[in-house]
Amino acid sequence: MANARSAAKKHADEDIFEAAFSRVHSAAKRIGIHDEVLQALHYPRETLAANLLLRHDDGSLSSHKAWRCRYNDALGPTKGGIRFHAGSNMREVMALSLWMTMKCAVVDIPFGGAKGAVCVDRKALSDTELQRLAHAYVQAFRRMIGPERDIPAPDVNTDARVMAWMADEYGRCQGHPAPGVVTGKPVAIGGSEGRDGATGMGAHLVLRELAQRLDLSPGNTRVAILGFGKAGGALAGLLQEAGYRIVGLADSGGAITAKDGLNVAAVREDKRRHGSVADHAGKGIRKHASAETLVGCDCDLLVPAALQDQLNADNAGKVKARVVLEVANGPTTPAADAILAKAGVQVIPDILANAGGVTVSYFEWLQNRSGDRWTAAKVQSRLEEVMSQSARRVGDTALELDSPLREAAYAVALRRLEAAVLAVSPLCPEQVDVVGSD
Repeated sequence: MANARSAAKKHADEDIFEAAFSRVHSAAKRIGIHDEVLQALHYPRETLAANLLLRHDDGSLSSHKAWRCRYNDALGPTKGGIRFHAGSNMREVMALSLWMTMKCAVVDIPFGGAKGAVCVDRKALSDTELQRLAHAYVQAFRRMIGPERDIPAPDVNTDARVMAWMADEYGRCQGHPAPGVVTGKPVAIGGSEGRDGATGMGAHLVLRELAQRLDLSPGNTRVAILGFGKAGGALAGLLQEAGYRIVGLADSGGAITAKDGLNVAAVREDKRRHGSVADHAGKGIRKHASAETLVGCDCDLLVPAALQDQLNADNAGKVKARVVLEVANGPTTPAADAILAKAGVQVIPDILANAGGVTVSYFEWLQNRSGDRWTAAKVQSRLEEVMSQSARRVGDTALELDSPLREAAYAVALRRLEAAVLAVSPLCPEQVDVVGSD
């Protein structure tokens, strides 16, 4: 996805954080959120930067910038992933933590938003170097994170194994085990059943709830997915099982399309064996050097599932889909939003569509706190309940406001955040209910 990455960098230069906040501001003004609450939401509660020294296998040292941002904790301890990516920077981390704040609020789980990152080329690291980097991150931010304060999770280029290393190092620093300090861990050390693939499953549940409103039916819907990693890959399989026709898939190695549909399981196996979806071949399958080709794919549902800014002012006009399902964080720039709206394309926003991961992380955190272990069936049932109810609430709010789904999702989140802020704040004493006195 080289072209997509360069485009993302170009549009990120326009300030990804201010672009992210512009959506908060627009929705807040639309529904009359108190100005001082909105002002408080414009600034992260806490941002910390560090330089991590990494000892390589050959004995050399390298230094890597790292960040952790706790954006807002009005609803509870902050929650958000840690990514290892060469393009990361502080403004990106701030934007991602703002989105996490909105995401937790829209699905009504008791977390605030946070995010972390290390500026590093993950593919250049050996497994032992990766472990040292995970330990170094915990050592640098150990006073910021904690089971009751800030709970990291996997993100881009981090996984359950990295979370296991981080939990182990945090426990060593504290002098006692603390499995609840991170989520997304292996089940063997306190992880939750159902966490793998939870983001894709959550997106599927949201789509299922909103499909009728969007005039989509599985048997008549062609799908193209930009990104075939943890979330995009899981979603592709779920959609195919539900009867959707997957006509396009892409990853960093290129893209493939097929009018009659792709066999997701076969594509997954070829990617596992050879490294990319572009290594899959067969009758009627066309290969494309650039993943961005899929933006203009002849489909009904387009799913950006990689990094932010995949849909931007330069390519949004090429979109042929009627609906965009945002599985990545921030995949559509505000400029692209305007272009899509003018073309009549409906967007299921990221803060709703990809909230399945943090929801199951919440379930994992609950299990770590109580010492309970949930079955996969219980996790699935609870996830369906949360995602379906949240999608219905956003859909109903869109009708109430006569607004796009994105603005409706932000409205739902902001109303919950405002109530939490005002409940403990002297900003607006006239809005505090007096329940009685002794």
